[in-house]
Amino acid sequence: MSGRDLFCQPRRTRRGATLTLVFASVLVAGAATGSLPGTDRNPAPGTARTAAPVGRQEEVARAAAEAMADGKSPVEAAERAVSRSGDRWGAVYSRGEYEELEEALDGRYTGVGLSARRESDGRIEVTGVRAGSPAAGAGIREGDRLRTVDGERVDGRPVTEVVSILRGDTEAEAAGTAVRLGLERGTRAWTETVRRARLSTDPVTVRTRVSGVTVVQVDSFTKGVGEQVRAAVSRVPSGAGVVLDLRGNSGGLVAEAVTAASAFLDGGLVATYDVDGEQRALHAEPGGDTDRPLVALVDDGTMSAAELLTGALQDRGRAVVAGSRTFGKGSVQMPSRLPGGSVAELTVGHYRTPSGRGVDGTGITPDLTVDPAGPDALDRAETVLSGLGRRADAPSARLP
Repeated sequence: MSGRDLFCQPRRTRRGATLTLVFASVLVAGAATGSLPGTDRNPAPGTARTAAPVGRQEEVARAAAEAMADGKSPVEAAERAVSRSGDRWGAVYSRGEYEELEEALDGRYTGVGLSARRESDGRIEVTGVRAGSPAAGAGIREGDRLRTVDGERVDGRPVTEVVSILRGDTEAEAAGTAVRLGLERGTRAWTETVRRARLSTDPVTVRTRVSGVTVVQVDSFTKGVGEQVRAAVSRVPSGAGVVLDLRGNSGGLVAEAVTAASAFLDGGLVATYDVDGEQRALHAEPGGDTDRPLVALVDDGTMSAAELLTGALQDRGRAVVAGSRTFGKGSVQMPSRLPGGSVAELTVGHYRTPSGRGVDGTGITPDLTVDPAGPDALDRAETVLSGLGRRADAPSARLP
């Protein structure tokens, strides 16, 4: 499990599992909400979202209003109402939390700039440090072990809990506040105090391997990512293979995933979804590169919009999917403003892949099982690409 200190996990426990998501190679907690194209993620105060189930939305709003009238917390009352509704992915945000989520989906966040993952033995290992970040200024390096955050041991703890401590208090301005990190490098153990800062994300990373294969790693589908993927693919030499690395990608904005799909598809269906029983469809734009060998690398942290993209590429015969079964979040949420300024995101429907497969609760089974955390995961993906290159007319070819 891995993640980045990008989105925040509030100190209090949220029931909404959309708030405990993990991005590949980075310490992150937040909401990959699977928001639909055209959805206004910043609802005006007092407005009702007709796309959400009216009865459930009214019940949550009523609970918040009654709590306010009684001098109680409208957020906590709304959370209880969402919990009673059985909405597995429903979540309630305070005004500040929702503003922070909006910023995160815009690619901005407050943190220290380190990337890390939890190893199989429970240790938290730094996998990267953002240039110019507080972590870089403190001399923290890839391979260091993160042992404590503000005196709390992090070994064996869920990544989202580690992020919650790293990220700081979401109800106040965290930028500029200090966080004390206990670190270990070989036999050396020491403590560094760094100050959180406002940072921007780099959700798309492109690198070329010695073999000439290009790896396009997508950590999340924040605003603009779809076009970044298309631009990256357009720069790859003609005929060269691409590994689309979606490991740990917790999703984000569905519209961005559809745009990313357009890099590899010449129009056609990407997914269908329902909103209160009404069936709708998402289509790729025409003109994508349909010939280049493509492997999508996934794991159990590949979620939501990332699963939507994976399912489209698999069903359309456009890519071989390698790795392990994905997480299985195939639902979509839309926001509604509650009394007091908090926001409820309630499930309004589910999406299906082009062949009609449901993803929620089941995930996507890869064509080729590969240990996604293993050191040879990219090597295996490259081997698949070499086979696809020999059989360019059969993009769904499998290894023997």
